[in-house]
Amino acid sequence: MAGAGEKALGLIRSYDGPALRMMEVCGTHTHEIFRLGVRSILPSQVRLISGPGCPVCVTGPEYIDQAVWLALEKGVQVCTFGDLVRVPGSRMSLAQARARGGNIKVVYSADDALDLAREHPDQETVFLSVGFETTTPAACLAVEAAEAEGVKNFSLLTANKTMPGAYRMLKDSVDVFLYPGHVNAIAGNGAARAMLGEGVSGVVTGFTAAEILTAIALALVHFKEGKPFFVNAYPRVVKEEGNLRARALVDRLMEPVDARWRGLGTIPGSGLELRRQYQAFDARKKFAVPVMEGRVDPACRCGQVLTGALTPGQCPLFGRACTPLHPVGACMVSEEGACSAFYQYGRQGEE
Repeated sequence: MAGAGEKALGLIRSYDGPALRMMEVCGTHTHEIFRLGVRSILPSQVRLISGPGCPVCVTGPEYIDQAVWLALEKGVQVCTFGDLVRVPGSRMSLAQARARGGNIKVVYSADDALDLAREHPDQETVFLSVGFETTTPAACLAVEAAEAEGVKNFSLLTANKTMPGAYRMLKDSVDVFLYPGHVNAIAGNGAARAMLGEGVSGVVTGFTAAEILTAIALALVHFKEGKPFFVNAYPRVVKEEGNLRARALVDRLMEPVDARWRGLGTIPGSGLELRRQYQAFDARKKFAVPVMEGRVDPACRCGQVLTGALTPGQCPLFGRACTPLHPVGACMVSEEGACSAFYQYGRQGEE
C-alpha cells in the first residue's frame, strides 16, 4: 500500500489539468484529510469541499427539541450517541436537559439502549436513531430483537437518512464526489452509477492514507480526460450490490419519508421511519411527539458550511464565539464536523 500511496502522491503533485471541485462527503474523510496534511499537497486548481456527510451535523434542532421534550415532559430514558449530547436545540441541548433532571444516557449502539430497556422494564427507553446507511441496520436489528422478546418499553426516535438525495442536491456545485466507502459497503454502487448517468463523477474510497491519496489521484487522472466517470477504489470492502442482508433488513422494517437536512432543507424520500407494523417501536407515535419547527442561532453558518458554500473560517463565529468547548453549531460539536476539523487542525486549505 505504501507503493500505491507514493505513486498516487506523484500523480497528484504533477496534475496540470483544469480546475476541479472535489467534495469529500464523509466527515471521517474530512478529518483524515486534515490529519494527513492532504490539503497541503494539492495543486492550486484543485479545491476540496467538505460536504454534509456527518449525520449529527445534518440533524436539525427540531430533532433535539423532540428528544428534550421526551426527556423532560415524558420522563423517558433517552439513549444517544455522545456527539449528539451537546448539539444545540432551539432552547437547550440534551446536556442542558440532563442538568435539569432529564434522564439522558450515552450509549455506543442501539443494542446498548435495548439492554437498558431489558434491565429496567418499568422505564420507557428511547434510542435516538441518527445516522446514514451504515448505522440504520443496527437500529433495525434492535427493533427486531425487541419485538421477538416482547420488550415493550423500547422505541426509536428516528432521524435516519440516505445519501443519494443529498448528492443530487449538491451535484451542480461539485465536479467529483469522494464517496464514503462504509456507506457504499451497505448500499452498493447503484446510486453512484445512477449519478454517472446524469453526468456526475465520483470515486469510492476507504480511510487509510494510501486509499485516500489513490482516490484523489484517480479522480484527477479521469477528470483530465473530460468525461464523467465512476471508480470503486475500495473493492476489498465495497461490492457492487452492497450488503444485501442489511439492505433487506432495513427495507423490511423501514420506509422512505421526506426528511429535513440542516443546510439542504427538505429532501424528498431521503429519510427513513419504521413501517406501520413496527409503530409500537416508533417513539413519535408512541408518545404523540408534537411537530416542532426548530430554530438555529441566526449568526451560525453551519448550514452553508455543510453545502460547501462557505468554509468554516468564513463563519463570523468560528474560533471566537464558537469553539469545541462552547459550540454554537453542530459542525463544531461533532467529531466528524467540518468546523471541528478546521479548528483542530488549523485553517490550511481555506480560501
